[in-house]
Amino acid sequence: MCGLCGFNWQDPKLIKAMTDAIRHRGPDSDGFFTDQRVSLGARRLSIIDLRPVADQPITNETKTVHLVYNGEIYNFSELADELKSKGHKFATRTDSEVIVHAYEEYGPKCLEKFSGMFAFALWDSRTKRLMLVRDRIGIKPLYYYWHDNKLVFASEIKAILECPEVVRQVNPQAMYDYLGFEFVPAPETMFAHVYKLPPGHYLIYENGQIQVREWWDLDFSPKQQSAKDIIEKTREMLDKYIRRILVSDVPVGVFLSGGLDSSCVVAYTRKYLPGTLKTFTIAYRDKTYSELDYAQEVAQYCGAENEVLYIDQITTQDLEKTIWHLDEPMTDMSTIPFYLICQKARQNVTVALSGEGGDEVFVGYDRIKASHFYHNYYRWLPNCINKVIYHLVEGLPDQPQKKGLVNVARRFVQGAALPEAGEHLRWQYFSNSRHDENLFNPGLIKEVNRDRFVHIERYTKKHKFPDRLSRELYVDLRFTMPDSVLMKVDKMSMAHSLEVRVPLLEYELVEYFATVPAALKYNAFTTKAIFRKAIADLLPPRIVQRGKQGYSFPSKNWLREQFKDYMMDVLHSSSWVKEDFNMIYIDTLIKEHLERQHNHNHVLWGLINMAVWHNQFIKK
Repeated sequence: MCGLCGFNWQDPKLIKAMTDAIRHRGPDSDGFFTDQRVSLGARRLSIIDLRPVADQPITNETKTVHLVYNGEIYNFSELADELKSKGHKFATRTDSEVIVHAYEEYGPKCLEKFSGMFAFALWDSRTKRLMLVRDRIGIKPLYYYWHDNKLVFASEIKAILECPEVVRQVNPQAMYDYLGFEFVPAPETMFAHVYKLPPGHYLIYENGQIQVREWWDLDFSPKQQSAKDIIEKTREMLDKYIRRILVSDVPVGVFLSGGLDSSCVVAYTRKYLPGTLKTFTIAYRDKTYSELDYAQEVAQYCGAENEVLYIDQITTQDLEKTIWHLDEPMTDMSTIPFYLICQKARQNVTVALSGEGGDEVFVGYDRIKASHFYHNYYRWLPNCINKVIYHLVEGLPDQPQKKGLVNVARRFVQGAALPEAGEHLRWQYFSNSRHDENLFNPGLIKEVNRDRFVHIERYTKKHKFPDRLSRELYVDLRFTMPDSVLMKVDKMSMAHSLEVRVPLLEYELVEYFATVPAALKYNAFTTKAIFRKAIADLLPPRIVQRGKQGYSFPSKNWLREQFKDYMMDVLHSSSWVKEDFNMIYIDTLIKEHLERQHNHNHVLWGLINMAVWHNQFIKK
């Protein structure tokens, strides 16, 4: 696991500065390659083959191909054997060297052979071609700047910003989209002229031009299979991929929330990892947010040694550190807790497994229930009755617990009132037209495209889907997950030089489950129906049958208590807020939130994150 960076000209001093900016991603060593056409830099976190000979950049025997790389290729041993049989000579036993020789042998088609998580830059001096690649699912990030024939790229934007040619400017459209989705949709970033390379894509720089091409996509064409066969196949694949993902020359642990996904990963890891198994759990005093009882039950059942991190409060320093490591604001409510649990885990292990992706692959989100069950009935009510229900529910005072009947009902009617183009993500979108018109200053609102769900439609119109559920899962996997869940996991773990692996997102498993007919994936009352049956023999019944709670923290309550003064100070002192937003309306939202008339947590937390980010990255 590492960090990479580079650009399309020669400058040893600049490549060193960029590489230093992401030292946290790889504290074990750094390395550089420059010639007249390209500069490459790498920071290394040693996981496989800890010897200095395995440091990056990695090159071939003739020194004509150079690679900087971030990630893990889990099938590298098999590929190395295949390439050795074709005459390739290896100087290391790393997965990074496998990429170099596979490219020599197969060209860009080598990507189809890799199983794992990865982002890399490869310079071929024979063809004068630079290739930037991001893995199928988008587990590892890769950013690039392209303007005035300057190509600059890195694992994190902060490295790109070391380049003097990169002007720090806010992208207004990204800012508008962020406050609704709580992340910036790809390929845009919060910085003008800086882009995310989308998952399953590669970028070719050649003859002074760039081309971005898709090399993998997900097919939801159903294949008729019996439920029994699907359960057995799912069980076999989970066993295979979690066992394979454990390869490491350093200590390995598992994050254990107590939910179904992380518990499954712990159970399979225990099966194949000898000795002490370290697990790591977050807990809160507020029981409506904590899953500690479930986590402790799983740890005891699986014979794991569980480390518990109690979070009674977070500090402003925690918030500001996470925003700096994220590069751009992304207000997933589990970001700060995940940052803190990664910090704790790194004291014991260098690699941690996590259950991310289970909800997207196996159908676990409550928004699917809202879309397929509750809304099926709600939408048949006359508009006049819907309006009455909306105003009645909106008028109820906010409840302090995480969910509860009132809080769930309010979120449902708010999402149901948004356009159907939003699909199931209407229940994960936190704005509306009235809110936009009051929140943004008129000058900014005229600059942006206010078709808030145009991003979603870009995915729903890409293919002809067999059913609505398949379309929604495609949106989750290709649109939402890479820029929210997976971005959080990468940035918060690498802030502490911790590699996090996500076995439930091994691409063969994702591809297979996409072909499972929708009727077998989900029914009106049970999410993860197949998944639960596949792991029923591994875990206690109470764990297998439990509902989803979610991995977040009580930010709405903390904004009313310990974060109240900080919120007021940050929002009232921000020049960016004063320039682009209506402060009178923001004060109204603050007042209503503090008095518990409404929960404005999402917009207030989003604005705080954005204001802090602006101070760190733009004013600086």
